[in-house]
Amino acid sequence: MNPPDVLQVSCVQMHWAKPLERNLAMTLRFIREAAAEGSRVVCFPEATLTSYYFPYLITLPREQVRAALAEVQRAAQEANLWVIIGTIEATDDRFLNLAHVINPAGEITYQYAKVHMAGADERKYCRGGNKMAFFEIDGIPCTLVICRDGRHPELYRVPAMAGAQILFQPSCSSDSLEAVHWKRISGRAQQPAGPNSAIYHCVANTVGTSPDGAQTSSGQSYIKDPTGLPLAEAGYYEEGIITATLKLDRATRYYALDSLEHPPFMKLYWEQIIAEMKRRADEKPE
Repeated sequence: MNPPDVLQVSCVQMHWAKPLERNLAMTLRFIREAAAEGSRVVCFPEATLTSYYFPYLITLPREQVRAALAEVQRAAQEANLWVIIGTIEATDDRFLNLAHVINPAGEITYQYAKVHMAGADERKYCRGGNKMAFFEIDGIPCTLVICRDGRHPELYRVPAMAGAQILFQPSCSSDSLEAVHWKRISGRAQQPAGPNSAIYHCVANTVGTSPDGAQTSSGQSYIKDPTGLPLAEAGYYEEGIITATLKLDRATRYYALDSLEHPPFMKLYWEQIIAEMKRRADEKPE
C-alpha cells in the first residue's frame, strides 16, 4: 500500500501537573475528539499520563501506569487512529521519559526515550535514551523528539536525511514563571524544525501551574508547515486540541538532504550515522 498524499493530524494541549486518573480521562476524551474531527494521528504532550510533576509521579506504581497505557491502547483501537502518548516510568536504573506510538489496532509499534534531560528533577530521577526516533505512520517516515531534545537538531535532522517527513514533539516546557515568560516572548520554548530541515513539525505542549504555584508552562502548541509557517496554533493557558492537514509532498527535506551532500567529506559519516540509527530503531528503551 502506498503512503497517503495527505495526513490529518491533531495535537493536544493538556495540564502537566494533574493526577493520573484525571490525565487518563482527558486523554480518552481527546482521542474521541480527534477521531470525530477525522484525524488519523493524535499527539499528546510529554508525560501525558503520569504528569511531569516529579513529587507525584515518582510515587506511581509501574503497574498503574501500564494499566492506564493499556486503556489508551484500547481507545486507539476503538477510534481507529494513531496515538502518540507519553509516560515517565521506573526501571531498574532510574526513570525513563517515554513516548509510545500506538497504531490503529491498539498495538505499541514504537517507543522512544528522551535523550536530553531538562530541569533539576528530571536530571535527578531520569536517565537518557540511546537512539534517534525513526518509524512509520501509514507508510510515512516520521521522527520524534521530546521537549528539550528539540534544541539538539541532529536528533531530527538525521532522521530527515533518512526520509522522515514529519517531526512530532511531545513537550512540557514547565519552568519558573519568569523563565516561561521569557520563553514566550523569545520563541525559545519549541524552535521550529521547518526552516532548517523542510519537514512538518507537530508540537503538543502543556499548560497550567504546579500544585505549589512555583512553575507554569508556556502552552503554544502548534502544527507548522515545512516552511515554518503555522497551520494551527494553541494559546498560552487553555487545554484543547488543534488540527491540520499535512500535504506530504511539501515536506521535501531539502535542507536536511543538502546537509547530507555538503560538505562532501561529511557524507560518509552521515551515512554511517543513518545506518546506525536504523539499526537501533526497533530497540526497546529499558
